Amino acid sequence: MKLPTVLLALLFTTLPLGAAEKLRVSSFSTILTELAGQIGGERVTVTGHVKPGIDPHDFQPKPADLKIVASAQLILLSAKHMEGYVNKLQDGAGAKGVLLEVGANFASLKIADEHDPSRLVDDPHWWHSLTNMEKATKTVRDALSRISPEDKALFTANAAQYLERLDTLEKWSKKKLAELPRDRRQLVTSHEAFQYFCKENGFTLHAIEGVSRSDQPSSKKVAEIVRVIKEAGVKAIFPESLSNPKVLKEITRETGAKIGPELHGDGLGEGGASTFDGMYRHNVTAIVDALK
Repeated sequence: MKLPTVLLALLFTTLPLGAAEKLRVSSFSTILTELAGQIGGERVTVTGHVKPGIDPHDFQPKPADLKIVASAQLILLSAKHMEGYVNKLQDGAGAKGVLLEVGANFASLKIADEHDPSRLVDDPHWWHSLTNMEKATKTVRDALSRISPEDKALFTANAAQYLERLDTLEKWSKKKLAELPRDRRQLVTSHEAFQYFCKENGFTLHAIEGVSRSDQPSSKKVAEIVRVIKEAGVKAIFPESLSNPKVLKEITRETGAKIGPELHGDGLGEGGASTFDGMYRHNVTAIVDALK
């Protein structure tokens, strides 16, 4: 039966907001997958291509990923050389989607290039700075608002709520870190992912491996780490959720330092660390409780 024109018009004008086509977002960072979902809310469908437990340094997009990217309206990357496949994504996206390297304009700390240690490159682990996370929240909010201006009010409200949670997290973090005296803030980790955290919170970082876990430490570097641990009286060294514990065990044998809880250096984990708030609280609690 053919419905009258007036009835059809009434049906279409009373459709719920959720019936509108959602914005399609492709994310190549577990951190940015959360941000896009929290800020976009009911108006976005987010595909997280890099899953928790996957090393983002080694990840390479598959044809199935590129197919999804080709239909995405927004493609999110961490930037600072974390994703070495940007050109591949640009080719896959064509002229359709906006490719946004979220951390590209954040102030960079430097790190030795894993292929050429004499050359310094940008450290890509910017999200361990809460200040940078605030900037990232606003960057993603503005990108979504440009793509869908009619949803700007929703994106702004959701981003404001996320910023409030970051503010609460910062206050908690400062209180927890205050339990650890400044002279004990020597952080020995399995790989170099915590520079931004250390600078923001008054730690000195000693990384056993380089920016990537494939960058194995030299005997000279291990000897230097052992010396620092002994001289500073460091009580614990920290593996990461994706690290190889072999070298860490060798260092503990030589120094007497214990192996602390696993930290999450390259993104979100699982369980309690599956959100940014949970991941950051886990790292801070593990560090403070093991070193104080």
